[in-house]
Amino acid sequence: MTDSMIDLRTQPPEPALSVVVIGRNEGDRLARCLQSVGVMRGIEGEVEVLYVDSASTDASPQTARNLGAQVIVLQGGSQTAARGRNAGWQRARAPYVLFLDGDTVLNRDFPQTALAALQLNPDIAAVWGHRRELYPERSIYNRVLDLDWIYSPAFTEFCGGDVVMRRSALVEAGGYDSELIAGEEPELCRRLRERGYRISHIDFPMTGHDLNMTRFSQYWRRAVRAGYAYAEIATRYRASADPMWQHECKRNLFSGIFWIAWLSLGLPLLAFAPLWLMPWLAVPALLSARSAWKARARAPGQTILLLFYGFHSHLQQVPILVGQLKYYRDRHLGKQAKQIEYKEGASV
Repeated sequence: MTDSMIDLRTQPPEPALSVVVIGRNEGDRLARCLQSVGVMRGIEGEVEVLYVDSASTDASPQTARNLGAQVIVLQGGSQTAARGRNAGWQRARAPYVLFLDGDTVLNRDFPQTALAALQLNPDIAAVWGHRRELYPERSIYNRVLDLDWIYSPAFTEFCGGDVVMRRSALVEAGGYDSELIAGEEPELCRRLRERGYRISHIDFPMTGHDLNMTRFSQYWRRAVRAGYAYAEIATRYRASADPMWQHECKRNLFSGIFWIAWLSLGLPLLAFAPLWLMPWLAVPALLSARSAWKARARAPGQTILLLFYGFHSHLQQVPILVGQLKYYRDRHLGKQAKQIEYKEGASV
């Protein structure tokens, strides 16, 4: 046998599942995530765990090594979540890949449930379940944004960051777009659906998420990042047979302009005519109530929470518009997108 030949008898057996965790300065959140992976149940065969670190300044890589994960540290370039996920699944050896963010906690029974769905249906490329906030009581932002994670079980157009994917489908589609600073999962799902695959959202708890949002500045930056992703991806597919996020971008454009005009015109008016205060405040109150009613299935019986959620659905339109405008400015100037961070590092 020549040196170039491979003795298959010496190769380790193929794992049943590869777990790819991405993170940056997650501290004890990362340890908690990897520990939850270690107690998953029902997987017949080896589970390999890979942690991809995006230039952490804390001890995250060493934490992952101590907990038995293979560690990949990204060097230079843009430190996007998409780049991290690509680095992980391209190193992975199993036919199925579970992607997790480092600030999540895995439900121990979700992987086996997702694998069963994938193994029974070769046309399904990705399976995701329910993600909810771990600590909704810690801030109004956590509590309201927790409702954003709620989707009805069905075949969907997209998935989130936590998902089990068929590795062969990832290879066929070319993986995530590493240049996107956000929205990489829906964009990949579009390419998967274009190839005849389906995305399945199952009625099963998947992960708990630690948003750790305590300030309005974090809320604002998160929405700006979403707006940037909307505009970038909508622009990319505008002329295609399956345009993506065109309606969302147009709706946000009109909504954002409306709320900026409401604030800009209303405040000077109130300075001269204070009696306009009640009608002026009635506009967001009525629209928030309308949105709360539409979202009532997300939090049955929780009227106050739903009103806050309704208000959030309109308030976020302004920073989302800012994000869209930021993308168009960068595109016009030929600037490369930069990360828009909203989370902070955790304690170790």
